[in-house]
Amino acid sequence: MNFILKDTKNIVNISKSILECKFNKLLVHQIVISFFINKHTRNKSQKNKSEVSGSNKKPWRQKGTGKARAGSLKSPIWRSGGVTFASKPKKYNLKINKKMYRGAIKCIISELIKQNRLVIFNNFSINLPKTNILLKKIKDIKKKKILIITKKIDKNLFLSSRNIYNIKINDIKNINILNLINSNKVIITLDVLRYFENIL
Repeated sequence: MNFILKDTKNIVNISKSILECKFNKLLVHQIVISFFINKHTRNKSQKNKSEVSGSNKKPWRQKGTGKARAGSLKSPIWRSGGVTFASKPKKYNLKINKKMYRGAIKCIISELIKQNRLVIFNNFSINLPKTNILLKKIKDIKKKKILIITKKIDKNLFLSSRNIYNIKINDIKNINILNLINSNKVIITLDVLRYFENIL
């Protein structure tokens, strides 16, 4: 399939391996779930019976006092005692291998092409860190959410986009799957396309 570059109007060819890739809903769902799980952390920390400060001495003898038996002042049933099944900080992790991650990106890129949501530029660099320059460059792309993927994060491009709430920028090594799915238009450069063709 031939694709026209947005800036130079040259025609480029996209490999069949990307175009003919079927959208794998289950695979994309797994990647999205892993993204949320890996992002989640539990910082809550409580002390159990062994961690609470205080004496381990038995408060009173076992029998003959008329009171309920007690073994420690640090017991969870006492005021200022430890917590039963105390919560501890936890980092959640769901590992996704490279093959699955690349497969998900491949089928998403294919779907973006089919839905006419992918825009390819020969070069997307900006000479000065000016918001107006970036807006002029994408003035024909009037969409709510725009994702720009470049080979490396260009400093001027990054600074130009900071003041525009609906534009996000990712480099080739740190593609956010959620941004890729949720964006109305995805802008990539020709070298990014060739990179995808080589690794996917």
